[in-house]
Amino acid sequence: MPKRVDHDERRRRIAEALWRIATTRGLDGASLRDVAAEAGISLGQLQHYFRSRGDMIIFALDHINELAGRRIRERIGALGDVPSPRAILRESVAEMLPMDDKSRSGNLVQIAYFMQAVHDERLRGHAKEGVPLLRGMFADQIRRAMDRGEVAADRDPETEAMLLICLVDGLTSFTLLDVQTPEQAMALAEAHLDRLFTP
Repeated sequence: MPKRVDHDERRRRIAEALWRIATTRGLDGASLRDVAAEAGISLGQLQHYFRSRGDMIIFALDHINELAGRRIRERIGALGDVPSPRAILRESVAEMLPMDDKSRSGNLVQIAYFMQAVHDERLRGHAKEGVPLLRGMFADQIRRAMDRGEVAADRDPETEAMLLICLVDGLTSFTLLDVQTPEQAMALAEAHLDRLFTP
């Protein structure tokens, strides 16, 4: 009887092989052949799932984002029934920053991906899709906080949300470069939230 193949599991194995390569030498060094070898499958098997390198990279990034989203939801779920807007933003930021090996690897892959996206219109379009969703989620929490009297009424939620995203991106870069520790990055993010959550 032929062996049944778990196609989702194989796609995940391919994505994780791509992450390992991207984490150690960037996406420039990640050919389909290299990724197949790292995943322990043949090039033909890899091409059964991904027709091009771009398809494979997009799947890998989507998988990273899905895992990060799941971890954020778990963090927020652990806060209790109705967590405050500040707590939701804090947990989201903590998950986005490179606080441990897993999130550090995810951030390194994302940076490698974005470097490619600057020069590839298809990847750039895909990379930009997630930003409005994240900004919208952050802005919704800031609006909730304004309704609760926790953030000053003259703040613009969309602007504050984008500033928070930019702050996290900057803190991530400097943490990955060892300019600051993950704990220092988180302390700076907390200080920013303290200023924002001043009625």
